[in-house]
Amino acid sequence: MDTVFLFALLGLGTGALIAMIAVGVVLSWRGSGTINIAAGAVVMVAGYLFWSLRTGFFAPALTTPAAIVVTLLAMAVLAVMVEFAAVKPLRSASPLAKLVASIGVLLLLQAVVQLVFGTAPLNSPAVLTDSVVQVGGVTVPVAQLILAAVVVVISAALAALYRFTRFGIATRAASESERSAVLAGLSPSSISLANSVLAYVTAGFVGILAASIVGVSASTLPLLVIPALAAALFAGFSSIWIACAAGLLIGMAESLLSYASTMDWFPTQDGITPPGLQQLAEFLLIVIALWWKGSTLPQRGEFVGRSLPAVPRQEHLLRRVGPVFVVGAIALLVLPSDLRQAITTGLVATVLCLSFIVIMGYVGQLSVVQLALAGFAAFAVSRLGTEFGLGFPAAPIIAVLAATALGVGIGAAALRVRGVTLVVVTLAAAVAIEQFVFANSEWGGGQTGAPVASPALFGFNFGPDSGLRGLDGALPSPVFGLVALVVATLAYMGVVYLRNSDLGRQMLAIRSNERAAAAAGVNVRTVKIVAFGITSALAGVAGVMYAYQFGTVSANSYGISVALTLVASVYVLGVTLPQGAVLAGFGAIGSVIPLILQKYVLPADHISLYVQLLIGGGLLLQLRFFPDGLLVTRSIKKERKMTGIDTLVPELPRMKSVRT
Repeated sequence: MDTVFLFALLGLGTGALIAMIAVGVVLSWRGSGTINIAAGAVVMVAGYLFWSLRTGFFAPALTTPAAIVVTLLAMAVLAVMVEFAAVKPLRSASPLAKLVASIGVLLLLQAVVQLVFGTAPLNSPAVLTDSVVQVGGVTVPVAQLILAAVVVVISAALAALYRFTRFGIATRAASESERSAVLAGLSPSSISLANSVLAYVTAGFVGILAASIVGVSASTLPLLVIPALAAALFAGFSSIWIACAAGLLIGMAESLLSYASTMDWFPTQDGITPPGLQQLAEFLLIVIALWWKGSTLPQRGEFVGRSLPAVPRQEHLLRRVGPVFVVGAIALLVLPSDLRQAITTGLVATVLCLSFIVIMGYVGQLSVVQLALAGFAAFAVSRLGTEFGLGFPAAPIIAVLAATALGVGIGAAALRVRGVTLVVVTLAAAVAIEQFVFANSEWGGGQTGAPVASPALFGFNFGPDSGLRGLDGALPSPVFGLVALVVATLAYMGVVYLRNSDLGRQMLAIRSNERAAAAAGVNVRTVKIVAFGITSALAGVAGVMYAYQFGTVSANSYGISVALTLVASVYVLGVTLPQGAVLAGFGAIGSVIPLILQKYVLPADHISLYVQLLIGGGLLLQLRFFPDGLLVTRSIKKERKMTGIDTLVPELPRMKSVRT
């Protein structure tokens, strides 16, 4: 029992950090009405800044008090910069645009930190004491207790501030109704800025104190937002006290889970504890929170001044697709091997990006689990071949069906919520799949990779190692590239036809206003499930194609940073147009645009980080100046020029019929 108590107390360090991030999420929701996905990155930036000031990374080392003060001032400045770059310009934007903006901030901060400080974790100088104390008969580091106490005190002070001061009353008023707050003489922008500064400074302070306990890492600290989101869900995005308590309890529970995994009775694989147990537990916590609190979660920004991006109709599809298909086929035959490989990768990524068009562009739900579903299908193809001897076409069909079923199950977990809250469960699901399945050498293949045999039918090999070569006589074979071209073209046309179908019009109605769609007779839950099934199937097809293209599948190909980068790039180019998916696919890592940048523009080292930096910064610029997306804005202007009127009103899709 003493050991259980010890591990519970040892979890206070991480729990305090989770609690403070959760409180920051609540403050951001109160101030700007959006779920701040970048809340964990704020702690990351504070940890790296403090480390650099204390170790003299940029200039002569500062003392601990001076480094803390300078870091907190920098966090306040960062809050102001983010507010003016990503929050204030989007005050009247849709909740989806606000949420995607926070993803842009996360990508930008993470890329900058890794380019400046490197990707290896750092050991931060200790701020709190390293002494120990006896608690309940066990020896506990004093730093853990102090950190938890600091978080409780800060949470108490913030709760009192929002309950008893004029600022708190103004924040609550703006949170409930921004229009009423403006009529009362309040400034929602100023209130949002003050809340952002509070959230950044308090989270940064706790991040400084916790840095020596949990470490400083650009890959792990941003992901602490996932358990923090679970705590914020239990708090209904409103209660600071509940968010603090839930965060502390989650940290303690994860520590106890680590202790339980060392016991003889705990399930193991070949004597080794399966990886990703904490991430799986966080996902299950979020599912429980959504089913418990989902229908009562606050819904800000459902009626906003600026509409969602328009969804232009696609006319003369065959006339547009035909020439592009011919050009693509010729390019695969005549271009050298590196470009041929890049084009094939772009086609595979296009199929994946088309899944974002369906769920984000047509339904208005932000999901980031598609890349993980693609990886699930890829690993399934490998296992079906190595374990059961299944090849083409049985293995890919089963793999796509399995990925579709998994995706539908994840989507069903969030049916009780409306709007962009779906991102919470899909973000947790993506990380859980990555850590619990892909990193598991028994189920996925770990970092070493799982082999995949080339697809063959009736003795003909149409994989990348086919005997038919390009004009240069090198691999990869253009045969598989042509297969990918056909699949991507069919997927593109299917997504276009979906938009013009009755089901597509029902999706647009749900995207515009779920309650109004339900009142019009649309079965909202059924349409959401079908949409998740379609997007999961597209992701599964992309995963199967990726597995066949490279002949091996490894966990590091499906990281959450890659998924968020794809989401951001699709939104930048046009989340409601399939053409945006094509350009985003050819901008994915390993595809044509990064290859050209790597060869002629950017340094070859860390090309993925440079692409992430460009996409994160480009997303913020695009949301500021082209909120509908570059291609959508161009399409709207063209339509207005041809007709003289705006016929692209997404809030009121013209539905031929509505099936209940």
